[in-house]
Amino acid sequence: SLVLATQFNLFKAVVSTQSTGVVDVIHPGKPNLSKAELKDKLATMYKTTSDVIMPFGFKTDFGGGRSTGFALIYDNVDSLQKIEPAFRLQRFLPKQDKTSGRRQRKELKNRKKKEKGKKKTEMGSCKRNGK
Repeated sequence: SLVLATQFNLFKAVVSTQSTGVVDVIHPGKPNLSKAELKDKLATMYKTTSDVIMPFGFKTDFGGGRSTGFALIYDNVDSLQKIEPAFRLQRFLPKQDKTSGRRQRKELKNRKKKEKGKKKTEMGSCKRNGK
């Protein structure tokens, strides 16, 4: 079973829509904990939904059974998406499949180098024309 011994100081950060805190988790018999479990447990403790909680930076103590990390609790999803860095947001989003293979993208890039103007934009998707 997952036991949360939080030192969650629920102090308001510089941004008033965010609460920051250190989370100590005791998980006997488990090597580590999933962030989804942790989000659900924190959501029930602080009477909010799990989609506004952002746990990160967890380190398992030597010997296992205990982990320490940080968690941010936002007032709503909009403020979370506005304030959180993109790399942290992507950890909790479902992974997107790439549209084509690596070799195909490279070949398209090299073919585009040989073209100019309108033909280049009509060739297909690339960063240059934003498609």
